[in-house]
Amino acid sequence: MKLDILAFGAHPDDVELGCSGTIAKEISLGKKVGIIDLTRGELGTRGTVETRAKEASDAAKILGVAIRENLGFKDGFFVNDEKHQLEIIKMIRKYRPNIVLCNAIDDRHIDHGKGSKLVSDACFLSGLIKIETEIDSIKQEVWRPKLVYHYIQWKNIEPHFVVDISGFIELKMESVLAYSTQFYDPNSKEPVTPITSKNFLDSIKYRAQDLGRLVGVEYAEGFTVERHLAVNNLDNLI
Repeated sequence: MKLDILAFGAHPDDVELGCSGTIAKEISLGKKVGIIDLTRGELGTRGTVETRAKEASDAAKILGVAIRENLGFKDGFFVNDEKHQLEIIKMIRKYRPNIVLCNAIDDRHIDHGKGSKLVSDACFLSGLIKIETEIDSIKQEVWRPKLVYHYIQWKNIEPHFVVDISGFIELKMESVLAYSTQFYDPNSKEPVTPITSKNFLDSIKYRAQDLGRLVGVEYAEGFTVERHLAVNNLDNLI
C-alpha cells in the first residue's frame, strides 16, 4: 500500500499529541496516512504494553489512518545506528510516503530527539540504491520521501510553518484521550507525572489555539523543516 503521509512517533501517543489534527485534516482531503510507533512505551509510568497497544489501536480508528505498526524498539534505549535505521528504511520503502512526519528535533524526553534524527537519517538513506533491504524475502525498491517535517511536543519550539486545523481540534483531542491511562483522570490512583495534570491536557488545546491566533485561524499545529520551504507565487499562502 502506498501512503501519502507516514507519521513516526517514538512512543504511542506522540503522533496524536503532535500532529493528529493535521493527519485528520489530510485524511478528510482524501490522503492515505499511516503511523509507525518506534517503541511500545514500556517505560511509561502509567499503563502497560497491552493497554498502550489497545489505546494506540483505538486512536488509529478515531483518526481513520490506513495502517499503524509498532517496530518494538527498546523504550528509552534505542539508538541511531545501522540496525535501527534499516528497520525504518524498510517501513519507508514498504509504504513509499511522499511526506514523513517525525518527532520534535529537541524535547524533554530523550527519545523524542533521538527518534527525530533516526527517522530523518533513515529517510535519506532509504534513497540509496546500494542499501539493500527485503521484507518476506522480497527485495525492496529504493524510496526517498520528498518532504520531512518535525512536529512540536513538550517544548515550545518556534515553528517554521503551521497547519490550520480549525474543525479538527475535537478529533485531535478525542484521539489523545483514547490513551486513557496516560492523561488527566481525577479518579486515577496511578502516580502523577508531568503529562497527567489537567494543565497539560488543557495545554494541548490552548497551544493549538495560540498558534491559530498568530496566523488568523481558530486552531493550528506547528512544524519545523530541514530545508527551506518554497511557494509557487506570492499569494500561495493563507
